[in-house]
Amino acid sequence: MTELCEISMLYLTRVVDTFPSVVIPNAKDRLPIEVSLIAQLGHGAGSHLFHSIAARQKAHTQYIDALEEPSAKLGGTNFELGDTTALYSFVVGPQGHPFHRHAGHRIFTAVSGSGGAQLRFSTATAEDMKINPRKFLEALHFINIPPDCLFTVRFGGETWHQFWPLSKNSLHPVFFALSSHTDELGGNLTDDLKARIKANMADIPALTEVLPEDISQLIQSGNFLQEVVPTTTLSLDAPAGTIHRKVCDTFRGSMGIFRSFWSSRHRPGGYVSETEITKTVIELQAVPEDSLLMRHLGAAKTHHQDTFMISLSGMDFGDLKAAQILELLLEGFLNNAPRGVSHLMTIRNILVKPLGLRTSPLGCPVSSLLSDERTNMFVNQYPVLDQSVEEDGLRAAVVLGARDRHLVFRSCVSVEKVASDRVNLTLGTGVRCKNLFGHFYMSAISLVHRKYISPTMLRRAADYLVSRVN
Repeated sequence: MTELCEISMLYLTRVVDTFPSVVIPNAKDRLPIEVSLIAQLGHGAGSHLFHSIAARQKAHTQYIDALEEPSAKLGGTNFELGDTTALYSFVVGPQGHPFHRHAGHRIFTAVSGSGGAQLRFSTATAEDMKINPRKFLEALHFINIPPDCLFTVRFGGETWHQFWPLSKNSLHPVFFALSSHTDELGGNLTDDLKARIKANMADIPALTEVLPEDISQLIQSGNFLQEVVPTTTLSLDAPAGTIHRKVCDTFRGSMGIFRSFWSSRHRPGGYVSETEITKTVIELQAVPEDSLLMRHLGAAKTHHQDTFMISLSGMDFGDLKAAQILELLLEGFLNNAPRGVSHLMTIRNILVKPLGLRTSPLGCPVSSLLSDERTNMFVNQYPVLDQSVEEDGLRAAVVLGARDRHLVFRSCVSVEKVASDRVNLTLGTGVRCKNLFGHFYMSAISLVHRKYISPTMLRRAADYLVSRVN
């Protein structure tokens, strides 16, 4: 039995002024393999981004988990308009994935995890492998990508490739990527697969051919020395084989573990905001004379007062009556409360609870929606102090509010249906102070209440209303 000796790597390093890149020649009729580093991200950013993007990808309607390469189709083909391209996201975790190939060309942009990535390619042709399976090993070339790097990859169809962790027993994912299939019908495909692609029903696993088992076993055997495979190491902040490189990798790996844990503690998500619907928020100079709020404020002096209105237009409210729209708006105050306002209320509750004041997770304009009082209910669901619904279905309003040791507040939420495609939503608030502390309290919060809390709560409730009507 041949005794294997330890192999020492000798790095020949070139300094470049542009993107560190490598081009691996291929067979005459096949595109070369091209890899370029684009940018070095912050310490631990790669693993952090991987986990947040992997979670979003998993929630996608066209998510599929196969071949150790979870993916989602973000954009399909449109052959009727002459577009044969497709766009996918995919991720490769700490375990790497098997050697495989695709019939068509591939271009993708990726970010490596905080442990780095190793891109493994073999330029062996099918004819070479039939003659001698070991030709696959002889045609291998590895490309090392450092941690937390943005990089691009391009290679031709029929190129065997595998994406692997850069270091053994890595806790970090290999990378996440956005892959552009420049021609989904490219390469030697079966008729069944072509039909599936034309129907826009293809996915990455369907377009993938895994390395034959006999050749895969050659790589996994103890006689395979990956150290002798020609390897190119690209880097941006430190050359390979240096102490500087090792220190950078160690620190990035540690930060990656911390940031991965942090990202896993936060629910991933996002927002989609559209401008097809006009939504203008304005502050009225005074409470409208016909507002239900006037009945409760009366002639007594009010120490704080603000009224905001949103005019929604460009959507079809159909046969919905004002009371039905108001019901959805109140639901929006509860189910789509602004996070910033909720955080402010949390701080406020901590400060005033020792003083025996009323607390609520909702902003005070609508906090009484959480009241246990059931004397007067709007649509048998929401506790209110007063309500008004006109018979023609064009106007509806409710009065909310509560008494506390330092003040009394009243808020009026109203809906006016101006036309089938336009409604006005109003939130007005009036506060009457009961003592010196009440005046101090209102002087402290008056500006933020007028500039942020009330208009933001009305806007978010209106967003919820739009989502439910559409």
